Amino acid sequence: MADTTMDNIIALAKRRGFIYPGSEIYGGLANAWDYGPMGVELKNNVKQEWWRRFVQARADIVGIDAAILMNPKVWEASGHVGEFNDPLVEDKKTHERYRLDHLLEEQGVDVFGMSFDEMKAKLAGLNIKSPNGNELTEPKRFNMMLKTFLGPAEDAADKVYLRPETAQAIFVNFKTIIDTNRVRVPFGIAQIGKAFRNEITPGNFIFRTREFEQMEIEYFVRENEWEQYFEHWLEQMRQWVADLGAANKRVHEVEIPDGERAHYSKRTVDIEYDFPFGRKELYGLAYRGDFDLANHAKHSGQELAYTDPETGEKFVPHVIEPSFGVDRSVLLALLEAYHEDEVEGEKRTVMKFPFWLAPVKVAVFPLLRNNEQLVEEAREIFEDIAPHMTAQYDESGAIGRRYRRQDEIGTPLCVTIDHQTLEDNTVTMRHRDTLEQTRVPVGELQLRLQKVLAGESFKAIE
Repeated sequence: MADTTMDNIIALAKRRGFIYPGSEIYGGLANAWDYGPMGVELKNNVKQEWWRRFVQARADIVGIDAAILMNPKVWEASGHVGEFNDPLVEDKKTHERYRLDHLLEEQGVDVFGMSFDEMKAKLAGLNIKSPNGNELTEPKRFNMMLKTFLGPAEDAADKVYLRPETAQAIFVNFKTIIDTNRVRVPFGIAQIGKAFRNEITPGNFIFRTREFEQMEIEYFVRENEWEQYFEHWLEQMRQWVADLGAANKRVHEVEIPDGERAHYSKRTVDIEYDFPFGRKELYGLAYRGDFDLANHAKHSGQELAYTDPETGEKFVPHVIEPSFGVDRSVLLALLEAYHEDEVEGEKRTVMKFPFWLAPVKVAVFPLLRNNEQLVEEAREIFEDIAPHMTAQYDESGAIGRRYRRQDEIGTPLCVTIDHQTLEDNTVTMRHRDTLEQTRVPVGELQLRLQKVLAGESFKAIE
């Protein structure tokens, strides 16, 4: 991945149906992206594996899918209405808007923990211009929540927000969850869902967008046990990053020091990754204390406490929050999978996704599209395979060209039906990474495909 550029990824993503610019026939919309046929399979694989691993395979976690629109009082109580602000400056000539903290970072200023007034003073002292070389306006606080209205009238009383995060829906559902499910502390509530932020300067492909998807867990613990569960979730996050295919040398854990964390956090670790555009945050793990439940209890008038069914002890649990971005997971997977090599004197681009993550697991080809027997046999084999694993049928072009197309979308295995198939009922199976080929009896094909996808070598299945 050392030589992989964002241009490589963006070009391949469009060429092979992973990710397209949104509304492209109308000129697009700034930093809006649509997931195409391969992209939606990749994205769904990320979400499904995350849900299977962290919800379905664990007895201590339950899931929810909360509404995107919530009572505005939720966001007042959480502090988003008053505090969810970015420092905004504007080019006086072009009227383009920029985040002041980003402009300062480009000048080598460490803005971690810096207040709005301190950034404002830095701007004046450094006499920073816009990227176009023009004077900038005085900084303003810019609230990033996207607003809309319920009902026919655009009246302040009907104003609601598109949620800027998924966590608050978990906290406001806490009481209902413990009342309707047999959960005991420690336990977690998980959610995968869309969130929206009116970012001043979105960019870097799908890294920072105004519409994005999160996978989050709020894990409720006793206060005196938070450290052990923090370490547990940090290890779980390390393993998840590794299973996405990330090389350890590009992954970094950053302890956020006192004064730079959120005021309610006693410990925060950011998991950062070396993207082509610099080291940036990938995921975050935070110990939020009892701030959220206590705050919502105060503002709603509802008791948000847990009662131990054995001891009768009543307390407000503390929270460990592992937060994963879906779109950043997809971007990491694309970057780590991208490889270029040479096969028979020709350059080959191949996406070496971990097999579980690949959008298509198996491609089925007839050697020749104009041979009815080969086509009929290939279609029958495809129809047998497709209900059991994501498969693709392709009869267009020379066989080498078809292999290259599958390499570019990361398909681990290709199955070719040729003239020998009609003689002895065997097919050729080809491995994406090793380029090995082996003959497999049609009657054993599914089992052998599953074994190779599970990590066995061709030699082991012969």
